[in-house]
Amino acid sequence: MSDAPLMLSVSGARGIVGATMTPEVAERYAAAWGSHLRSVGKGSVQVVLGRDPRPSGEALVAAARLGLQGAGCNVVDLGIAATPTVGFAVSKFGAAGGLMVTASHNPIEWNGIKCLDHRGVAPPAAIAEQIIARFHNHDLLTGGSGQSGSDNTLTQQHVERALAAVPVRSVSGPVVLDSVNGAGCEGGRLLFAALDVPYEHLYGEPHGVFARPAEPVPAHLGDLCDRVRACNAVAGFAQDPDADRLVLVDERGIPIHEECTLALAATWVLRHRGAGTVVANLSTSRMIDHIAENFPGARVVRSAVGEANVVDVMEQTSAILGGEGNGGVIDPEVVKVRDSITGMAMVMDLLAEEGRPLSALVADLPSLAMVKEKRDLSAIGGRAAVPKVLDAVRGAFSGGQINDLDGVRVDLPEGWVHVRPSNTEPIVRLIAEADTTEQASALVAHAAQAADL
Repeated sequence: MSDAPLMLSVSGARGIVGATMTPEVAERYAAAWGSHLRSVGKGSVQVVLGRDPRPSGEALVAAARLGLQGAGCNVVDLGIAATPTVGFAVSKFGAAGGLMVTASHNPIEWNGIKCLDHRGVAPPAAIAEQIIARFHNHDLLTGGSGQSGSDNTLTQQHVERALAAVPVRSVSGPVVLDSVNGAGCEGGRLLFAALDVPYEHLYGEPHGVFARPAEPVPAHLGDLCDRVRACNAVAGFAQDPDADRLVLVDERGIPIHEECTLALAATWVLRHRGAGTVVANLSTSRMIDHIAENFPGARVVRSAVGEANVVDVMEQTSAILGGEGNGGVIDPEVVKVRDSITGMAMVMDLLAEEGRPLSALVADLPSLAMVKEKRDLSAIGGRAAVPKVLDAVRGAFSGGQINDLDGVRVDLPEGWVHVRPSNTEPIVRLIAEADTTEQASALVAHAAQAADL
């Protein structure tokens, strides 16, 4: 990047450590969230606090604690914990909200803050905008004397809840888990111990110095693939640093496209809980639409990109599952946050139920090709260039079905293409899906050329 932006969006705050994400920024952003919770709450307000293990997180979480306490909130500090565990704890305690210090899949030079509301869910866009306004305007409650305590039992309780919702039958194993030295180390360990499945824990020490690039995409999972082959494992599982995303590797050591995680989860849920509504964002593969067609009465509803948007539509439609194609599975019976723990349990039970290798389960999924690219906006004016980019895409695909819910998505007979600015980075994302990679690549290339990206 040509600059060090502070990204403020429905996904929270992210910035470059020491430049735009500092203890002062963390304290003010946390105070903005705490001030909002105090303004809508009655009596004492409790907030759950957690962090991923990035080295920068300790100072930022200490500052965030000060901001929350200064706004008059009582804090329950979970220490290093996965984002879904923080969401689970909010619900468990009946807290007013939660706050997670993490930059999720961003590289280690980044860190950030995710807010969770009283449901344990990222707040709706309208509330996120209010928090951002409070942050910018210094509209903060200060001088409070909130109390602070700690609780280190919530990861165990989260795993127990996941296994109650997804009772996993016996799987012989072994498996390999890559936790990228992140917040999912403990939860992954507890999950496979509870299942009595032999496993190898790759990068299982939660020190936050990532042994591979943070985002769990196939290009970053070479070591996991090697270990799956070496161990004759039935599957490999890869988490991101805050453990809300899950990507799979099959028994041959071949990485599986991240879109398949939600598709497999949808298969499990529709099979075991009956036909219902599944919610996915506009950038997620149509695999789940094809899967839902096999369950009479099931339907797929689309939302804008962003976990908060998915959950809002889930609640509006009483959905039985939600998620995003980046490997994010949201099971409302566990927690309304993307959750790698629950995703792993669903895949393990599918393996047990089918008695077939993971590669065979993936081969059963609809055969579609997706291409995902991104472009830095700095060369054409940064985020200010987004409206012009989107207008150009609309013009280039004027014959298609246009959806303006989030950026521009165009559905065409040969597939679809979605162009939108990122919530978490100063980039624009271009995603297309079609029957073949060549067709999907052509859709992305046409959109990029039209927008001069």
